[in-house]
Amino acid sequence: MSKYGHRPHDWFEAIVNKLGGEEAGDKFLRGELEIFEPTRGWRERYGVIYFSVTSDGTTGPQWIARLEGNGLRLNECAKSVLRSPDFKPTSGITTEIAVFKGIMFEDEDRITKNIRAEADKRVFFKPNAEAACLIRENFSDKDIKAMGFRRIVVMHKPIKDSGGYPRLLEADETVKIIVSGYSLI
Repeated sequence: MSKYGHRPHDWFEAIVNKLGGEEAGDKFLRGELEIFEPTRGWRERYGVIYFSVTSDGTTGPQWIARLEGNGLRLNECAKSVLRSPDFKPTSGITTEIAVFKGIMFEDEDRITKNIRAEADKRVFFKPNAEAACLIRENFSDKDIKAMGFRRIVVMHKPIKDSGGYPRLLEADETVKIIVSGYSLI
């Protein structure tokens, strides 16, 4: 019995097919093809997800066109925030983002005020609102879900929508939309 006898009979064939067929299998055996584990664009430490985003000067109206051009839907409230004169893009600024997992807070305590208090305790600062757009552009639905989230609310300085309500932008995995929610400061 071979040392791989516990594997299904088509196991080796599945590996060769995954590599790209016989030719790719031969290249692998000759050392002409390397296999790498996929790298994530984020890391987790003690229940906090960390990653970086870099701004490129995209204005709010440009973000609307860019995100919609990539198949993402934005609700009117989010568009209103992105069109606001208070949405101030930056260029060439890399921001280290820290995202708290929801399990860090009891359901009734998962409010903006408590999240900001925890961020202040850890000496985190408020990111620019454009971080929501950068997150949504840089991370797929699958990535956001793999991080353990349905949505990521960006705790930027609230921006008033066209109705005068303070809002926070969020990157939402489930409906592929950038939405905004009330800021509970």
